Amino acid sequence: MSSTNGLTKEVQEQILETIRKSQEAVVNGVRAWSEAIEKVALPLPSYPLADQLPKPVDAVDGAFDLAEQLLAAQREFAHNLLGAAEPVQRTKQQTAKPTRKSQEA
Repeated sequence: MSSTNGLTKEVQEQILETIRKSQEAVVNGVRAWSEAIEKVALPLPSYPLADQLPKPVDAVDGAFDLAEQLLAAQREFAHNLLGAAEPVQRTKQQTAKPTRKSQEA
């Protein structure tokens, strides 16, 4: 792996770790708030047909399942684009003029 790839991976890992820590702090804050409110909140009224609505976890899972499929489709599309452009890249590499350093070597 080149040093650029190593640096890129390291930066990505740092970003992900920062996001995880931020998310954990938010979850802990919401949990503390929810537990505090639970002690003083009045019971919620029931609504007709509420039991027919999707559960929040199901809605979240459905949204992320769709996002996962969209991201996979975008990755495949990007790879297909790179494959379609490959002949141009080969031609460009074959016709590229040697640099001064490569002539001196």
